[in-house]
Amino acid sequence: MSEQDELLNDFLVESKENLDHLDEELLALEGSPEDSDLINAIFRRLHTIKGVCGFLELKKLESVSHAGETLLGALRANELKVTDHIITLLLTLCDAIRTIVTCIEETKGEGTQSFEQLAAELLAAAKPAEQDAAPKKELSLDEEFELILAQREAAESGGEPLEAKPEEPKPAPTPARTEPPQEQPEQASRAAPQESSLRVDVQLLDHLMNLAGELVLARNQILQTTKSLSDMNFRAITQRLNLVTSELQEGVMKTRMQPINTVWGKFPRVVRDLAIQCKKQVRLEMWGKETELDKTLIEAIKDPLTHIVRNSIDHGIEVPEKRAAVGKEAEGCITMSAFQEGGYVVIEISDDGAGLNTEKIRDRALQRGLISREKAQAMSEADVHRLIFAPGFSTADTVTNLSGRGVGMDVVKSSVEKIGGQVDISSRAGQGSTIRLKIPLTLAIIPALLLSCASQRFAVPQSAIMELVQLSATEKSGLLSWIGDYPFYKLRGDLLPLLYLSRQLAVESHPREDAGDKVIVVLDVDGCRFGVVVDEVHDTEEIVVKPLGRQLGNLAVYAGATILGDGQIALILDPVVLAREAKVEQREAVEVRAAATAAASLGEGTGQLLIVQVGSEVRAAIPLDCVRRLEEFSLRDVECVGKSAVIQYRGSILQLVDVAGTIGMRSEPWTSGNVVVVGSGDALVGLQVQGILDVSCELSAVKPVTGKPGITSYGVIQGKVIALLDVAHLLSHGLEATDSRVGFEQAGV
Repeated sequence: MSEQDELLNDFLVESKENLDHLDEELLALEGSPEDSDLINAIFRRLHTIKGVCGFLELKKLESVSHAGETLLGALRANELKVTDHIITLLLTLCDAIRTIVTCIEETKGEGTQSFEQLAAELLAAAKPAEQDAAPKKELSLDEEFELILAQREAAESGGEPLEAKPEEPKPAPTPARTEPPQEQPEQASRAAPQESSLRVDVQLLDHLMNLAGELVLARNQILQTTKSLSDMNFRAITQRLNLVTSELQEGVMKTRMQPINTVWGKFPRVVRDLAIQCKKQVRLEMWGKETELDKTLIEAIKDPLTHIVRNSIDHGIEVPEKRAAVGKEAEGCITMSAFQEGGYVVIEISDDGAGLNTEKIRDRALQRGLISREKAQAMSEADVHRLIFAPGFSTADTVTNLSGRGVGMDVVKSSVEKIGGQVDISSRAGQGSTIRLKIPLTLAIIPALLLSCASQRFAVPQSAIMELVQLSATEKSGLLSWIGDYPFYKLRGDLLPLLYLSRQLAVESHPREDAGDKVIVVLDVDGCRFGVVVDEVHDTEEIVVKPLGRQLGNLAVYAGATILGDGQIALILDPVVLAREAKVEQREAVEVRAAATAAASLGEGTGQLLIVQVGSEVRAAIPLDCVRRLEEFSLRDVECVGKSAVIQYRGSILQLVDVAGTIGMRSEPWTSGNVVVVGSGDALVGLQVQGILDVSCELSAVKPVTGKPGITSYGVIQGKVIALLDVAHLLSHGLEATDSRVGFEQAGV
């Protein structure tokens, strides 16, 4: 590479950095128009770009930069005041310079696009200052060359770009300082950290990361071999190698970590431009800008974040008139926050706009054939909101340059999941929406738990594991239950949804789910806990993630593969995809299979029963084939209409029944939030209970009763007398909308 080419490459890199700073500083100047230091800093950055253009003979870039410099010169001299129009012109200038720089980088030329009109507008805006201003002296060739050398030295040391100024009339000289040497040590101390920085090619960092990964694999194999050796000296050497490898790996990974602000820095400009375009007032707040991510992931989330911010402005924030009509401030607010949570970085983008229109989303999904009418009626509000991530979905009535094509949020979801992340949305009508991205810190080397299933080994990222539970063959009868087709494990009083890995992955032709002892690996996927039943758990190990080949690209449940210490290959499970394919719904209660009609009666020893707590000391049983769902609602979601307690549920109104009051007991404050949804056909009611205890079929000593509304009989389960509820009576009682609000009023609803 010639010296001229090297100089050009340095100029391109420095220009991109200066342009990023210019965007931020111009937006800051718009908020503080009297900040003279900020104006000087902006002038110096633009002068740096313009000064080197002359030496490199970039005439087009030099011309438009000179026009911007003229306008900034008038601002520096206080001949003009900073206005929104001037800021817009200078931001447009930054875009023009960025376009030319990109063209130079790709074609080695300045391109054919003309920026004469922009230069004329910049000069016209500066005309009031130019009428009385004395002509400024242009830089000589020697001064230009000195500027270039100064800029290169500043760039190599990581310092502030320097400015070579032409000679100008100076005020009367001030007396010289008598003790200048006292400032030298301070200047040297400030320069020392700058001289320690160094630009490194990204490809070199990638190569070092790959080598570190291979070293980790070799380390793991050596550690595996050492376990069978008795040579203590060799073991000591191995432990030293283990320590050095870990430190080297951590150091290499840190070289690739960048603050998330490298992505966020452009969003103030994006928000400003889109707000003007949509005729809205929007303020952007950012928290956690120092949070670090791997450079590869930083690049991967640029587009998803841009889509989310655009949607927040276009669909979320209302126009000032609508905000004022509902008592909101005219200026909307978008908040971006980032923080580290375990092995993940969580990014939340919130707005205080109108929130998602649940019914509009549901109707549009039906129109586009994304869901059936039956499924639409059964979907919860959270499920409906997640439809915005469906391919081709959009609520926009017309296609614009901002929205309407149905590709924005689909791109967000696919892009985030492609890098092993998760995305979810929460929204409240009239209050705004929050989109939450959960992204791994790095994709190269991760701690994982190794486990076995059907004589095959798999790895699970340790960040998703909550705990391990030993499930012995003798415990299964008491702790393992089936509700419909779904297995559950009673873990500390709660029902934990289970999936058998052998069945889910079809790694055995005839899975023996009840044979021998098992281990339950409890996973957490974005707040949803479920257990994965495996044969055996081994050890935790730092594994190097290797991508799967294109032939295996359709196996989404595997996030990659790794080579273990004994040289064998283990597939890495993706907990997010595993939960989705197993139909473990996030943040929802247990799903059960609904029967076509309610059971009229229950004989001794037949059928399964759901055991619930009705009062403080009374237990009751509900025929399981009458149960549609187990839900947990917040008291603030319950509304009292007349004598009825109701709740908005899956696109309709669900009548709630006070079970205790219906069967002749004293109503108590409803504090648990537990509701058993029962039904026959399309008729549904929610039974208010104090707790959901267990599932059992061990019913004995059944004694029918009469004159007890809501109870068909009494029986004995687990040594205790249980009241068997008459679901048909409770259903008709609820649909008659009789008094069901007492327990809720006592709870403060």
